[in-house]
Amino acid sequence: MAAALPTAERILRAARALFERGGADAVRMRRVAEAVGLTPMAIYRHFPNREALLQRISEDSFDEIARHWLARGQSGDVLARVIGLQRIYLDYALSHPHLFDHAFSARRADARRYPDDFRAGRSPTLTVAAEAVGDAMQAGLLRQDDAWDVAMTLWAHTHGLVALYRADRFSFDEAQFRRFYEASLQRLLDGLKP
Repeated sequence: MAAALPTAERILRAARALFERGGADAVRMRRVAEAVGLTPMAIYRHFPNREALLQRISEDSFDEIARHWLARGQSGDVLARVIGLQRIYLDYALSHPHLFDHAFSARRADARRYPDDFRAGRSPTLTVAAEAVGDAMQAGLLRQDDAWDVAMTLWAHTHGLVALYRADRFSFDEAQFRRFYEASLQRLLDGLKP
C-alpha cells in the first residue's frame, strides 16, 4: 500500500491543477481546500497566504524547467545543448501556458532581476542557459562575449516569439510556428558564431 502524500504536497497538487486549468485567478483557498478535502483554514497551517502558495507553484515551475534543462544538457554537442534549452522553453510555454505566464511574464514582487540576481546564481533556469552558452563559447562555437548577456538575449528572443504566438500575432498553427521558431533561433545563433 502506497503511503499517503503529506498534506502540503496534496495542497500543492490541487492548487497546481487549478492553476493549470484557469491560471492564478483560479487558485482560491476555498477551491483548493475543497479539492483536498480540508477546511480553508487548514491550508494556512501549511501556507501562510495565497501569495505564498502561488510563489511555491512558481518556484516549483522554475525548478521543473531547470531539471529538464539539466537532464538534456549533460552530454552531446554544446551548441545542440543551447538549442535544446530553447526548445524546452517553447515546449513548456505551450504545454503549461498559465504556469508559463505566471513564472515568466507576470509582474511579481519576488521576481528575479537582471543582471544582479541572475549573475548571483539565483535563477535555476538562466544559470543553466548561461553555462551552456559559456561552454559553447569555450568550444569556439559561439564568439567570445559575456555569457550571461548572450543567454539573456537568447531568452528575450525565445520569450518574445512565444509571447507573440500566444497573443495570436501569428497566422501559423503550432507546427508552422515551431518551424518558424527553429529558423529564427538558427538565424540568431548564426549571428553569434565566430
